[in-house]
Amino acid sequence: MKFSLFSVLVFSAFFWGCTTEKKSDATIEVSFSKEVANEAKDGRLLLMFSNNDEKEPRFQINAGLNGQIIFGIDVENMQPEEAKVFDAEVFGFPYASMAEIPSGEYQVQALLHVYESFDLSTGHTVKLPMDNGEGQQWNRSPGNLYSEPFKVTITENGLKDVQVIMDQKIPPIEEPEDTEWIKHIKIKSEKLSEFWGRDMYLGAHVLLPKGFDEHPEARYPLMIFHGHFPDDFGGFRTVPPDPGLEPDYSERFGVKGYNIMQQQEAHDFYKRWNEPDFPRFLIIEIQHPTPYYDDSYAVNSASQGPYGDAITYELIPHIEKQFRGIGEGWARFLYGGSTGGWEALAVQVKYPDEYNGCFAACPDPIDFRAYCLTNIYDDKNAYYYEGAHKKFEVPGHRDYLGHVDISVKDYNHLELVLGTKSRSGQQWDIWEATYSPQGDDGYPVRLWDKMSGDIDHGVAEYWKENYDLRYILERDWDKLGKKLRGKIHIYCGDMDNYYLNNAVYLMEDFLEQTTDPYYEGEVLYGDRAEHCWNGDLELPNHISRLRYNSMYVPKIMKRIAESAPQGADLTSWRYQ
Repeated sequence: MKFSLFSVLVFSAFFWGCTTEKKSDATIEVSFSKEVANEAKDGRLLLMFSNNDEKEPRFQINAGLNGQIIFGIDVENMQPEEAKVFDAEVFGFPYASMAEIPSGEYQVQALLHVYESFDLSTGHTVKLPMDNGEGQQWNRSPGNLYSEPFKVTITENGLKDVQVIMDQKIPPIEEPEDTEWIKHIKIKSEKLSEFWGRDMYLGAHVLLPKGFDEHPEARYPLMIFHGHFPDDFGGFRTVPPDPGLEPDYSERFGVKGYNIMQQQEAHDFYKRWNEPDFPRFLIIEIQHPTPYYDDSYAVNSASQGPYGDAITYELIPHIEKQFRGIGEGWARFLYGGSTGGWEALAVQVKYPDEYNGCFAACPDPIDFRAYCLTNIYDDKNAYYYEGAHKKFEVPGHRDYLGHVDISVKDYNHLELVLGTKSRSGQQWDIWEATYSPQGDDGYPVRLWDKMSGDIDHGVAEYWKENYDLRYILERDWDKLGKKLRGKIHIYCGDMDNYYLNNAVYLMEDFLEQTTDPYYEGEVLYGDRAEHCWNGDLELPNHISRLRYNSMYVPKIMKRIAESAPQGADLTSWRYQ
């Protein structure tokens, strides 16, 4: 009986293994036509599948539960009409192999994210996607080639004899036009051009104060709103909401008619901006996309170049000169959320004399002992918590009740499909492109192995010494403390979706024990507030996030009153 039962078990295991074997025949050929491009191309070639036609597949790629399927390969010198083969060996997300895609009907689409060559001042030549006015969005970057979606059927035998021809090119984007209130600035940066080996530009959208033309004697303080790439100045609208606007539904906030609320808040800000007692400021939103991301993180970087110096010493003085800014550190203030929150704090720390206060909401990790849920100094792996007999995936995203829907590995594996060598244009790769040393090949050195998650602690030490803001403050408080007293303000929800509050706790622990001097700022938390809570203790986040340009003004005015130097101009810009 024992022998017979064993035989049955062995046969069953063999039969089950055969019936669940991966599809062996999964191949697709991808090319681009001569009509859309008649010269060779470098870039990242992406192949996408979607089991619905609600949108094109390229607009349905994300790491969430509803994200669709994508595979990617690097191509160099790809010729017109040359076929590149995607087969079962090509890495993808959420399926590692095309052979794992379940049987069924799919929309298929290909896209070539075009790279250009940069001869860096470091002596390296790198191939990267140039921003083309869209803010580093691979699925809509002008000049990228793509195919129209069409339907394919994957059977239990796989998929073969399918050809995808990219015969479309994404068109250029029109630049915004100046208005009475909003002006658009673009300057060539000498510092960045030298680093990148070609002309590189910085831009900004400038909101002028009421009475700018009528008061040529006035010199204005400057408010700098940091954040992701802005295509124009946001949240300012001279007219009421569009009549008859059909209310939409915001999945993120669970609110109906959020589009109407956004327009109303923008118009309300216009009205506040014109009130007699509202202080007259210049407000700018900076455009500083890089070949790695939609913005540079506003600091100097080994792989991205001297963006911190370029913004602080080239762009901002240019704007202040053209639009009559006061042009002194006591009259400049930084604010923003998420990426912009990190930038506001980092710029204040890196350039303590050039700015007089930062208001950092939901900042990206400001202490790398809490790099979201990873301690990059002590942990061995970023993807798993490991015990003696099991391991568990590190969460990457939650809601305010703690429900997890994405892991850190998910985010990173999708990025690996979108681009090797930190070229995905996504969140984890830009942290690497900003914080890491430059490798021998000219690209950023990986903090961890993108496939396995194993951490390189030598790279982590480089991050610590150069970009761990809590560590830098603690290390250099004897030099920075007096320059930063009263300038640091940090706000974060205690249920931030990306666990960013954990690093804020660690920063607060340090700031509260500072002496000689005590930091004299503030750190506040929103109860059960998600990303990106910004310090408003009364209004819900979906409203307060629309009020960045006015909500910190009382704190800024208080700061000016307490810290402006003797003889500073406190009157020319206070007209009614």
